[in-house]
Amino acid sequence: MPRAITIVPKPPKLEQKKRVAAYARVSSGKDAMLHSLSAQVSYYSDLIQNHDDWLYVGVYADEAKTGTKESRADFQRLIADCRAGKIDMVITKSISRFARNTVTLLQTVRDFKAWEVDIFFEEQNIHTMSGDGELMMTILASYAQEESRSASENQKWRIKRNFEEGMPWNGAMLGYRLKNGRYEIIPEEADLVRRIYDEYLSGDGYLTIAKRLNEDGIPSRFGKQWGQSVISKILSNYTYTGNLILQKTFRENHITKKTVINNGELPKYHAEDAHDAIIDMETFQAVQAEKARRAARFIKKPTPKKTYPFTSLLVCDGCEKNYRRKVTKTGPVWVCGTFNSMGKAACASKQIPEETLQAVTAEVLGQVDFPEELLRRLIKSILVCNENVLIFRSYDGSEVTRKWQDRSRSQSWTDEMKATARQKALERRNQNA
Repeated sequence: MPRAITIVPKPPKLEQKKRVAAYARVSSGKDAMLHSLSAQVSYYSDLIQNHDDWLYVGVYADEAKTGTKESRADFQRLIADCRAGKIDMVITKSISRFARNTVTLLQTVRDFKAWEVDIFFEEQNIHTMSGDGELMMTILASYAQEESRSASENQKWRIKRNFEEGMPWNGAMLGYRLKNGRYEIIPEEADLVRRIYDEYLSGDGYLTIAKRLNEDGIPSRFGKQWGQSVISKILSNYTYTGNLILQKTFRENHITKKTVINNGELPKYHAEDAHDAIIDMETFQAVQAEKARRAARFIKKPTPKKTYPFTSLLVCDGCEKNYRRKVTKTGPVWVCGTFNSMGKAACASKQIPEETLQAVTAEVLGQVDFPEELLRRLIKSILVCNENVLIFRSYDGSEVTRKWQDRSRSQSWTDEMKATARQKALERRNQNA
């Protein structure tokens, strides 16, 4: 007898919710702009969560000065999550909020298409996964780029007119605030500037002056600790003489907005008696001569700067300075630059033994031995936090947190230190006998 055969129907495909995220950006740190960013985040959160067939992934938001993707941390995180297959669609307000130049826009859109991620631009009502989406976006992005270029040229024209009239563009510095196109003296800050000049001419160095200001509890203009570089800049600032040199720097172009030093590409403007002086010209010139004299003592033949695997990677979470390598009696360690030069009062960070750092890094990268080449290729930075916590940040936007262990006392002591301790203990016993 023939066997009975039954056709089993194909099970219905389960409907999966579309994973949706949003991207928002404002281009200024002003309170109004930050309020706008907060409002955008709230709007997109409600919009996505009110769709029954959408799964809310999150809102990626940046406060950035430019539309270039390199300057936007959350935009980089969005790209990493799309590449990892965590998102199906991204909603954003407009093309200009997403990218300011056509090349960056199209490159990003094509990457997203390859990962099957749709981008919806609300103002233009464009889905990038639609048939004519890329053509329309190329046209609209070109307009956005031209609008950015035009705004940049208008800004340059205003700055140039100010310079021609001897008006500064920068709004504030220690000792001055800009009011009605002129610098006005802030008396208590001006006294501090004079103190710095006097102490330097009395023989003190940058570090000594900075330490004394910190010990006296005098904050910098931004409420932070004083450092050598800040003191050096104050002692070199020609503006304190009441004169101005304008257009010492300029913006490279409207896309990168990179500030570069003016080495003759554009005219410079010298405005005499532009405002009241804090430092007389004779004192200022005496300081410049003293700086040159001291610098001459340390002129050495240029030698290649030696670097190590962790050079420029370790960043202190407390003061945001880089860690540097230091060789001690117990071996090489990595120490915060502020702690190393200014002491524990300026930064209470801890030094990390190099061998400990290498062991933790090998574990994070899944290796037995310390992988120097892999470290440079994969790790963008390592944030050094309190409680012996290290946060490894990768170029793809991911983070790994690890905790390192302090060395025991016996591990921290060299043979010489142990011998000295034994000798002292023996001397104490002989004295008590």
